[in-house]
Parts: sequence; structure tokens; C-alpha cells
Amino acid sequence: MAGNDLLRNGFLLTFSVLLFTTNVVALEEQQRKVTFVNELPGGTPIELYWENHETGDRKLEGTLYPRGGFLRVDTYEGHEFSYDIEGERHYIQPQDFVILCGHKEDIRVRCDVTTDSRQSSDTLNILVNPYWSPRGASRFLELVRDGYYDGVAFNRVVPNFLTQFGIAVDPAIRNNWGERTIIDDFPRPDIPFQPGYLSYAGSGPDSRTTEIFIVMPGVDDEQLDYFGENSWETPFGMLEGNVEESALTKIYSGYGDMPPWGKGPESNRIYDEDGYTSYLPNSFPLLDYIQRCYVVEEVDIEEEL
Repeated sequence: MAGNDLLRNGFLLTFSVLLFTTNVVALEEQQRKVTFVNELPGGTPIELYWENHETGDRKLEGTLYPRGGFLRVDTYEGHEFSYDIEGERHYIQPQDFVILCGHKEDIRVRCDVTTDSRQSSDTLNILVNPYWSPRGASRFLELVRDGYYDGVAFNRVVPNFLTQFGIAVDPAIRNNWGERTIIDDFPRPDIPFQPGYLSYAGSGPDSRTTEIFIVMPGVDDEQLDYFGENSWETPFGMLEGNVEESALTKIYSGYGDMPPWGKGPESNRIYDEDGYTSYLPNSFPLLDYIQRCYVVEEVDIEEEL
């Protein structure tokens, strides 16, 4: 009997440990770390609340400061949060990364650019959609606000295909940002690529950093279908207006694609210390450049102060 009791007690102990472990694993699977980002242009902070449906109360989680302020929260599957913008409360059951913009569907970014081999100047007006590709949109806005794209070359311009840019002028800056990859956003087959759409140029899953491509007008349907096949290619914005008449079509494209498909600049070579001081000006003197990029509403606010 003593042996049977010992065996039975051992079984119960094992079962209890197994049950406890299973419950812990199940609980951990429901846990979620969420990053909330305030991408509202201008100077509006956002107070984020956790909604307590059992008591009907709200608990303040924290304040997200404007222009990219963020807050990381440990929560559980199914929990709900809310925030107020201009008297209207918005409710969300978050995924892993959430942009807070209320009902604002796009954020206007303007890039002043040279065209016709720096003989003229024009603007690219970009509508960043924070909900198409949240991580991608947030990173792009962060880079714009940081002045990262000021002075950057359009180093890959291929008619009927794409225009690419995103290698910073300063070696220290480009190397620093080049190490700060962001993970892929969820695929968006419901948002097929169109001419004028912007996405990241990556080298594999979770490889997005700073390099951007814009789909050119005239691209064929087969290539349009192929854009987005790679996990890192989710559109985060689009050019405003008629793409075929935009500054995009006036950017110098005579060098063609990068090797081995053309005779344009080699991206890896631009990353070298002398990429902008020697390599581009001496080997590709006709390239066009971004002069400055900025969030339109934020510049207007600063000029009024």
C-alpha cells in the first residue's frame, strides 16, 4: 500500500506540475508587448488609456508625445485601449505595433528635389498612410524628421520600373541607421502596388532600414503583381496627383539600372567613406538629388511660432 500511495502521490504531483506548466505556457501565449506611436503631425500629445470593462473605468497608461513619441505596454490578447483626439474617443484592440492618428488617413511629406541633372527643381508630394504599413510609415517619418534624406541621391532610376533612394550623405549617419532594421509589416494583398507607390528596398525578411523605392509610371502589370511578393515590400505611401506629370518623371535616368543590369551607381560603393565626396560626383555627375524632405504640417506650425 505504501508503494502504491507513493506512486499515486508521485503521479498527482507530476500531473499538478504539468497542469501548472500548461497554464503558465497558455498565459504566456496570451501576453503581448505592444508599441504605440503618436504620428499626429504638429504638437498634440496623446494620453493612452486601458479600458477596464469589468468596472467601466479607464486607467491611464501614459502620454505619447507628438512627432513619433511612443509607449511600450505589456498587455494580453483581447484587451482594449482608447485615446481622445479633438473630443472624439478612439478604441483599439492592438496588434504588436499601433500608430495613433485617429481618423487621419495620410500625413503629407514634401521633398524638394533637383530635376534634369540639377538644372531645375521641383517637389515630390508624398501621402504617407500610417495604416498600410505601420512600422514602415513610422520609420520613414522618423527619418524625414531627422533630416536623413536631405542631400540624398536618386541612385537608381529606371524608367517603367522604379526610382530608388535612401543612402545618407554622412557616412556615420548612414552606417548608424543601416544597423537599425525594422521587422516586416503584415502583407497587404488588399493594397496592390500602383505607379507612385512607395515601399522599402530590402535584402531579406526583416531587413528594412532606410532605402526606398517609388514605382514608376509605365510599369507593366506583371511587374506590378510582383511588387509585394517579398515580405519586406508593403506600400506605406503614394505620390499625390498625376504620377505621369510629377517630378518623378523628370529625375535623370540616363545611367540606367545598377550593375549587372545597367551602368548606374553600385549601392555598396555609395556606402563607402567617399561615396558622396568622390564616387558619385566623379563617376555619375548627372544624378539628381533630394534637397530637403519635411512633414508639411509641422513646417507650417514651426513657421507660425
